[in-house]
Amino acid sequence: MSRLRLDELASYLGALLRGDPAKEVDHVATLITADEMALSFLSNRKYAHQLASSHAGVVILTQADSECWCGNALIVKNPYLTYAKAAALLHPRTLQPQGIHQTAVVDSSAQLASGVVVAANVTIGARVCIGENTVIGAGCVVDDGVVIGQMCRLGANVTILHDCVLGDRVVVESGSVIGSEGFGWAKDGVAWVKIPQVGRVVIGNDVSIGANVCIDRGAIDDTMIEDGVKLDNLIQIAHNVRIGAHTAMAAHGAIAGSTRVGARCTIAGKVGIAGHLTIVDDVHITAMTMISHDLHQAGIYSGAVPQDHYASWRRNAARFRQLDAMAKRLRALEKQQERAFEDAQALIND
Repeated sequence: MSRLRLDELASYLGALLRGDPAKEVDHVATLITADEMALSFLSNRKYAHQLASSHAGVVILTQADSECWCGNALIVKNPYLTYAKAAALLHPRTLQPQGIHQTAVVDSSAQLASGVVVAANVTIGARVCIGENTVIGAGCVVDDGVVIGQMCRLGANVTILHDCVLGDRVVVESGSVIGSEGFGWAKDGVAWVKIPQVGRVVIGNDVSIGANVCIDRGAIDDTMIEDGVKLDNLIQIAHNVRIGAHTAMAAHGAIAGSTRVGARCTIAGKVGIAGHLTIVDDVHITAMTMISHDLHQAGIYSGAVPQDHYASWRRNAARFRQLDAMAKRLRALEKQQERAFEDAQALIND
């Protein structure tokens, strides 16, 4: 952990400091658990009541919320984003040992730039190129022809298969597999014949990939993960999928083959997306939603239908999308019937 003065933090974070500039903090904590050496934050008004009993040395707050806190404050527009930057300062990643571990196996044709760290029991294949200051964690396999950019970090036991490309500042957490064979099979009677998967996986800059993620190589063209994409743990990305820049996807999701997901989308946990679809930019999909059709308009999408026999499910799914129009027609008929009843009553009274 690092120890920093509040005036140093305020300058780095672009925050307005209210309180003692010489006060020091050395770690982050929640409002409830924070002590006088801790930095905390409030980004959700749901937890505003915790300010009264907090012992934090400083709290990151909006201007409005700062009125509820009498202690040291760093006042900003976006406390959560500012907290992320502060936490990185106070808890810097532990430096890796330098150089190539004696148990690593590195092919003589591999090109490793300056500052590359290769941990124990790593295997690096032929014609691999690894950029400056990249860290390859213990037990990783970097297969033939792989290109990895600068300042990347592979966690333990990551596998990058042949000819895949990773840009700069890519993070891949432990156990993930990039470039495995896509699920390609042709039917031959009752048997299946394997279709060679000859594409690659190409990953842009500043991409983060969680633990135990599988990204399949393309069948012919490449599977593409564009700049700034964030993937949570336990995600399956099938062959020839393309994910647009700065899209984020939460855990337990899956995208089937050849689907195109736009930029700046958010995909919540346990979402399933069928194959050969197009999803435009700025789409937001809520948890446990099944996407089975193209999404041509930006916005928020939700929905899951319980299982049924397939033919019945298809009929009901089609009618489900008609419910709003049916409800409007029903209301119109009800109003028409009400008017007819009123007219009949008027005739009787006359």
